[in-house]
Amino acid sequence: MSCSGRAVTKGRKHQAAVSSEELLPLYERMLLIRETEGRLSELFNDGQVPGFIHLSIGQEATCVGVCAALTREDTIASTHRGHGHCLAKGVEPVGLFQEILGHAEGLCGGRGGSLHVADFSVGMLGANGIVGAGIPIALGSALAHKTLNSQRVAAAFFGDGALAEGVLYESLNLAALWKLPLLFVCENNGWSEFSPTSAAYVGHLGKLAESFGIPHHIVDGNNVEAVLTASRSDVELLRTGSGPAVIECMTLRVRGHYEGDPQKYRLAHRDRTVVDPLEFTRASMAALGITDSEIGDIHERVRKQVAAAATTALAGSAPHFDDALSGVYL
Repeated sequence: MSCSGRAVTKGRKHQAAVSSEELLPLYERMLLIRETEGRLSELFNDGQVPGFIHLSIGQEATCVGVCAALTREDTIASTHRGHGHCLAKGVEPVGLFQEILGHAEGLCGGRGGSLHVADFSVGMLGANGIVGAGIPIALGSALAHKTLNSQRVAAAFFGDGALAEGVLYESLNLAALWKLPLLFVCENNGWSEFSPTSAAYVGHLGKLAESFGIPHHIVDGNNVEAVLTASRSDVELLRTGSGPAVIECMTLRVRGHYEGDPQKYRLAHRDRTVVDPLEFTRASMAALGITDSEIGDIHERVRKQVAAAATTALAGSAPHFDDALSGVYL
């Protein structure tokens, strides 16, 4: 990726205040996502993955920064580009691999695949193949948290391609009306499938949120420290019952809409470049005195973890036809 940046930080100022002890696991989690998706790309190209996959390479800082502000008991709902959200929330790579390969040992028995993978044990309510459809799921979860008088919060991830979806407007209204502990997280990556977002949406998320009385701010979505600091601030307020918040993370989708996408539509937008969040974080780590040797140890550990998970998953078994009706209401 290029090191010239589109992503900017605007609105409320958030000074990154992340120690080296915190930054190391953040970087490791981002690297885990990058390495996992790289291996998934290889498996897809080898014909091992049924259906399509949508990769979030280049957007690792957004999902890791947000999820680092959450607890295991908090909940998230994802998008069709959800591998990063899964891993950031604590899903184990081997279960994710198994599910995407369609194996019986997968998190959802191989039924969900890439587009509908879920793991309730870590508060991952599911990816979703319908644009914007994870938002009302997170809304319902936030309502449950409030109804049960818990201190839990919910987060709804969605891309800027969902900004014109009516369900976003409805969910903003209900979340504000009922003061729900819901964090709306827009991963503004510049694209709505095969079109630049500017060709599909003329509104502004900040003004939309303001119309519902919901606080909104923009952060550099490629700076995990900025995302974490902003998310922590919002989550702390959500736990007090103050109502929802919106965080807009400016990033860029560096791959196609789906893996194998020819991307001819991007030829007119070659100037849209962005900082690699991993490179950005390594620079921050160096400034904190973290050595190349320490970073190298992380890389070796993550690569071994991903290789072992992929190897285990490839040895998985196909779902048995007799189990097709299990968990289905007739």
